[in-house]
Amino acid sequence: MPARATDARRAAVLGSPIAHSLSPVLHRAAYRELGLADWSYERFEVDEKALPGFFEDLGPEWAGLSLTMPLKRAVMPLVDEISETAASVEAVNTVVFTEDGRRVGDNTDIPGMVAALRERGIEQVDSAAVLGAGATASSALAALARICTGEVVAYVRSKERAAEMRQWGERLGIEVRTEDWADAEQALRAPLVIATTPAGTTDALAAAVPERPATLFDVLYDPWPTDLAARWSGYGGAVVSGLDLLVHQAVLQVERMTGRTPAPLGAMRTAGEHALAAR
Repeated sequence: MPARATDARRAAVLGSPIAHSLSPVLHRAAYRELGLADWSYERFEVDEKALPGFFEDLGPEWAGLSLTMPLKRAVMPLVDEISETAASVEAVNTVVFTEDGRRVGDNTDIPGMVAALRERGIEQVDSAAVLGAGATASSALAALARICTGEVVAYVRSKERAAEMRQWGERLGIEVRTEDWADAEQALRAPLVIATTPAGTTDALAAAVPERPATLFDVLYDPWPTDLAARWSGYGGAVVSGLDLLVHQAVLQVERMTGRTPAPLGAMRTAGEHALAAR
């Protein structure tokens, strides 16, 4: 049953480091729009070692948790049930506490990516490129498994990472070919490019953006725009940002934790934009 608007409920984001997280801004904006005046959303600095103890201290007022690095895998033994989506990439970014006391682990990053692309009119592509091979790259592959009908080329820095990406492709049922990062400029001609690398990594690729680029999904949001995203949009290409991803995955978290649908996407995005502008 959805919680009543008068129920005093708690939710929070956990991770380390966590001070930079925009999740409180987004979730609190949603609560205001939904009239959930007695709901609160906080942030807590929690690492893998402290996570079990944090769970032990949770009371019945808790509705859910958002998990960021390095907790997305560490939380899995602490939940009673894991969704098929979360299991597919061995990463939980959302825990919902049900009325009967169960802890359900889910992953909203993957459907959040799909929703962010769909908002920009990207329903299906016949091929795609992924820059990077970390945890976000595996989520990108899982999202592409839903919308890409052909090959995905992943550009990586090591043979070990290349092998991991091919293994993820096999597991997720999508064809993945790997290429060396030195050839990453070739990625920019794909119908959809998903950049999953840390800040600054793709700056050197900006000069190689083609004159008629297609769609770039850059998972970064601070600082924004990245050099690559700025050049891409300057040439008229479509750009999906990390804030788009953050908002769409948070929308799904709010809906799962509160039982209220639809969550207020517009208000949440505006709150995120204002918070970033103030930094």
